[in-house]
Amino acid sequence: MRQQSLFGDRERAAPLASRLRPETIEEFAGQQHLLGEGMVLRQLIERDQVCSMVFWGPPGVGKTTLARIIAHRTNAEFIDFSAVTSGIKEIREVMTRAEQGRLLGQRTILFVDEIHRFNKAQQDAFLPFVEKGSIILIGATTENPSFEINAALLSRCKVFVLNALTPDAMVSLLKRALGSERGFGGIPVEIEDDMLERIAVFSNGDARVALGTLEMAVLNGERDGVKTVVTPRVIEQCMSRKSLLYDKNGEEHYNLISALHKSMRNSDVDASVYWLARMLESGEDPMYIARRVTRFASEDVGMADSRALEVSVAAFQACHLIGMPECAVHLTHAVTYCALAPKSNALDAAYFAARRDALESLAEPVPLVIRNAPTKLMQDLHYGEGYEYAHDTEEKMGAMQCLPDSLAGRRYYLPTDQGSEARVREWIAKLNAKRERLLSEAKASGAASKDRLKPEPPE
Repeated sequence: MRQQSLFGDRERAAPLASRLRPETIEEFAGQQHLLGEGMVLRQLIERDQVCSMVFWGPPGVGKTTLARIIAHRTNAEFIDFSAVTSGIKEIREVMTRAEQGRLLGQRTILFVDEIHRFNKAQQDAFLPFVEKGSIILIGATTENPSFEINAALLSRCKVFVLNALTPDAMVSLLKRALGSERGFGGIPVEIEDDMLERIAVFSNGDARVALGTLEMAVLNGERDGVKTVVTPRVIEQCMSRKSLLYDKNGEEHYNLISALHKSMRNSDVDASVYWLARMLESGEDPMYIARRVTRFASEDVGMADSRALEVSVAAFQACHLIGMPECAVHLTHAVTYCALAPKSNALDAAYFAARRDALESLAEPVPLVIRNAPTKLMQDLHYGEGYEYAHDTEEKMGAMQCLPDSLAGRRYYLPTDQGSEARVREWIAKLNAKRERLLSEAKASGAASKDRLKPEPPE
């Protein structure tokens, strides 16, 4: 005998997320900042006055669904286009059709899913048709439009940001799925509210993940002939591993490394370790993190605690030698040390100040006194003349100006009073005072020598 399916027809055999896809603005979950009463996007849709726009947001927040709601509400021809399967040829065919429609007074709305996958040439193909109104372009993307969409095309589109669904909005969606005829309505399902809340948190703001998890839990629930009971054990199995939103080459990659760096800079060790874990568990290359932490050790800690660089380099070597998952603890060691260390950006500031002078000031020659003179010709040209070997002097410092004349006296490294750098600041102050005294004495001595060599005036 053929086993009876939980769903009795083909429509119910479709995935829950597909069956429950909203068909009206009222059914749409979340995004009240765009679709609430009186909000701009809602008014544009209700009045059928949509303009070219881009929906930007993480997966599963309703970008494609919103486009389909617009398709149902508009009097324009609606063309669904995929950046994954379409090329220049398909774009031109659609544009030709849209232009013919415009001449006949017909509006055309072109929806492009994953528009960020189009290259520059493909995006440029849309531009003239958007400009003259042949099409109203609606693009959907999970990537930052500022980086992924041509500036000329983006300037002609209104960007609407869709946010990840909140846990409360997700719980409401899950409850609707349990009660709706398009969901599990008519099928008695027993599931505790705290389990729905766990699914909501697990889904990470993605409605597809939440509905898919709920569907899996119900299909694997315990049946007693009357109802389906979803137990904590089933929920555990359906949420064995959380899928973290991450793209190693996209904006989220840079958002997370920025969060790690700024948390360490702010001496927030708990936040630092959290962002480290987010990156590693999302599949980030530990060597990339190790390089950034090593950079941080000099950029943001520097001479305030030089041990930070040693710890970071050691962690870098550990990552190289043993890899994940073992090296996670070594990176935690380095991140924790850097977060707790006293902070100074004096080294970073010193380099960029010197870099600015090196690039923008006159490229003066190296002072003769500190040039090397390996040949007689160089010696005859006064290379190295007057050079004092610091180790042979009583002060362990020669009376020499090592910077070009136009930069004499310039100070690049300005130590702070943080950690060990406070002692460094005192030491540099002593060295600078000693150097100024030696240069002043050498100058006075040179002037006296010149006076002695001057011929005496005739009587």
